[in-house]
Amino acid sequence: MAEPAAEEKLLDVLQSISKERNIAFEMLLEALEAALLTAYKRHYGSEANAIVIVDRQTGEYRVFHRRTVVENVEDPKLEIDVKKAGGPYQPGDFYDEEVTPKEFGRIAAQTAKQVIVQRIREAERDTVYNKYARKLNDLVTGTVQRYEQRNMYVLLEGRDEAILPLSEQVPGEAFRINDFIRAYVLDVRKSPKGPQVVLSRSAEGLVQRLLELEVPEIADGIVEIMAIAREGGSRSKVAVRSLRAEVDPIGACLGPKSSRIANVSDNLRGEKIDVIRWDADPQTFIMNALAPAKVISVELFEEDGTALIVVPDYQLSLAIGREGQNVRLAARLTGWRLDIASETEADEARERYLAERAEQTGVLEEPVAEEAEELEEEAPALSVDEELIRKLEEFRRERLGGGE
Repeated sequence: MAEPAAEEKLLDVLQSISKERNIAFEMLLEALEAALLTAYKRHYGSEANAIVIVDRQTGEYRVFHRRTVVENVEDPKLEIDVKKAGGPYQPGDFYDEEVTPKEFGRIAAQTAKQVIVQRIREAERDTVYNKYARKLNDLVTGTVQRYEQRNMYVLLEGRDEAILPLSEQVPGEAFRINDFIRAYVLDVRKSPKGPQVVLSRSAEGLVQRLLELEVPEIADGIVEIMAIAREGGSRSKVAVRSLRAEVDPIGACLGPKSSRIANVSDNLRGEKIDVIRWDADPQTFIMNALAPAKVISVELFEEDGTALIVVPDYQLSLAIGREGQNVRLAARLTGWRLDIASETEADEARERYLAERAEQTGVLEEPVAEEAEELEEEAPALSVDEELIRKLEEFRRERLGGGE
């Protein structure tokens, strides 16, 4: 066995590591026991059913040959007769016999270090993974560390590294090295090199979490976010509703002098945010979603999820938005395919849509039409047969009459 001073020193080292790395002390002791068992089997063979126990108070470690107490021994390496075990042992109990080699301390010191370091590294990885798995779909802050192949690497809380892939970056956003950044935890993955935290600046969840931070009514559950449609770096539409009649959901999100929504926009580098009043009625919700444009009417075709929308002539370009952005975001927010027409062209647009639907329906009915044509072709043949039968009948009657 190792010198008592060395054993105590080993416990001190493990306790120090436990505090510095935030790893459970018991986990490190279990790692030490596993390391010592590996060392024992490596040098003394793995045939015996050996176990290693480390005293939690003194740090003393001992090796035991563990056997099961039985009435009839079949394998002496794994079993021991109940009479030979003696004392209070009963069949099914474990009988541990100490087999600690005299020189085991030296061997253990040489081999255990590497295994312990490995276990500590694994424990650290699990700690990091669990830490950020709890923060999945939440906000984290950090500083930009470096760029590799246009992917951004961020240092979180001063020590944990995360990646912000190019696909999750917002076009036009530029961050320099050591810049402060707030991002959304999109995914946490386990990899051979350790846990990988994947961040996003383009996710719709980022807008939701920022609003929860800025709007107490959302954090308290008084105002609820029902849907978000976003084009990162440009514009977002957020549909909200209030669970209390006296609370205006839009006013709560905007805040005094629009300060709350301005703070969210600042965190998104100036992205515009439209706060929309959600409504259970699809027509009303669609009208609200197309704001700031005014809507005259909304006609729903639930079969194909299409809404025909009529707006004043002077509001058409506003309803569609720059490069179609307003109607595109409104469609994603409401879940309907939106077909917008000006008041002047409304009738023509409706007829065109109905014609397209009729054409599509006609394609499905073509086999029925062909079948009808076949029946029409067969009809003359049937009438010819009937005429022939009638003439034959008359001929028969004339013959019979002449015979009489």
